[in-house]
Amino acid sequence: MQYNFDEIIDRRDTGSVKWHYSDDTIPLWVADMDFKAALPILDSVQRVVDHGILGYTKPTDALYDAIINWHSNRYGLDLTQDNILFSPGVVPSLALMMQIFTETGDAVDAVLVNDPIYTPFMTKVKQNKRTLVMSALKEVDGKYQLDLKDIEAKIVEHKVKLYLLCNPHNPGGRVWTLSELKALLKLCKKHNVAIVSDEIHQDLTLSGHTFTPLLEVAEAEGYAHNVVSLTSMTKTFNIAGIKGSMIFAKNETLLKKISQQQHLNDEYELNLFAYTVMQSAYEKGGEWLEQVLAYIEKNIEIAIDFLAGHLPDIKVMRPEASYLIWLDCSAYGDNDQALYDKLRAAKVELNSGIKYGSEGHLKMRINVACPEALLREGLNRVYAAFSGEV
Repeated sequence: MQYNFDEIIDRRDTGSVKWHYSDDTIPLWVADMDFKAALPILDSVQRVVDHGILGYTKPTDALYDAIINWHSNRYGLDLTQDNILFSPGVVPSLALMMQIFTETGDAVDAVLVNDPIYTPFMTKVKQNKRTLVMSALKEVDGKYQLDLKDIEAKIVEHKVKLYLLCNPHNPGGRVWTLSELKALLKLCKKHNVAIVSDEIHQDLTLSGHTFTPLLEVAEAEGYAHNVVSLTSMTKTFNIAGIKGSMIFAKNETLLKKISQQQHLNDEYELNLFAYTVMQSAYEKGGEWLEQVLAYIEKNIEIAIDFLAGHLPDIKVMRPEASYLIWLDCSAYGDNDQALYDKLRAAKVELNSGIKYGSEGHLKMRINVACPEALLREGLNRVYAAFSGEV
């Protein structure tokens, strides 16, 4: 079927985090899409409601098969049921991984993340009383690269035990290549540093780029005992309000340790609707995903062309995955809060880059996963804010 992504759906007064305003602000920030979920997903929810019994639920063989087939067919990742654990979300899993790979107390272990990075990578390290170590990404030819020399120096200096990788990267949109992943894994293996890879944006990889699961590389390099991948159907299919994610690992001892800690935390089950939509998404959501990616790519071009024509001093980092675009707005101010306030005064909201680390200074993250008409109006308001019309 053909989906209509131009449809504008009123999300105000629904409890939406993204659309919480009392005025006509256009939100181009929080990472969810303003598109209806795929019909097979909505139908699966309706079938549960029609059945009328919302009792205790466990994952079925059909659900496991849907997960295994999706990742095998798309990425060549070979999984069995034993390799898959369920979690309420990727962010809770980040906290869980610190319990698995690091210690606190008298000798606090260090956790390394890149800068800039999705905010919970930093906050969860601090909240769990681990030492946060940051390695700035290098911008080369308009895209981020890992600074392996700096990463190794930080690992040695701070005796880092765990590296939290974001692949594809949020907010920069990089899809790390096989060679980059091999180099990073070789370095971490050299210093016995565990790697946890957040791969929630994997299915939103854009044309011309190839996503490589880190576990696939780790297994080939004999380091799977120290590598875990985290992913979810929620970003892929715009169902973030239905919490649910997966933890993938290949080593039996590691899987047992994770499972035991999950049971201690009581964080090993999903709800009925999460299991239901996860299965329907992976079994029947491919058509919707193909169409929404085409629409997103069109919107990315619209945004890049608009900014080039109206605000050419904004440096745009073209994403290789997802619907989030990283913007360098340093030509329009020298204060992060002032830049954000300019946009809010124009009744448009973007994510302030400084929330993603010091490398986000004077940058903004814009979400283009919305109907084209909303995007164009939002971009006009960005222009009004930075051109002094507001």
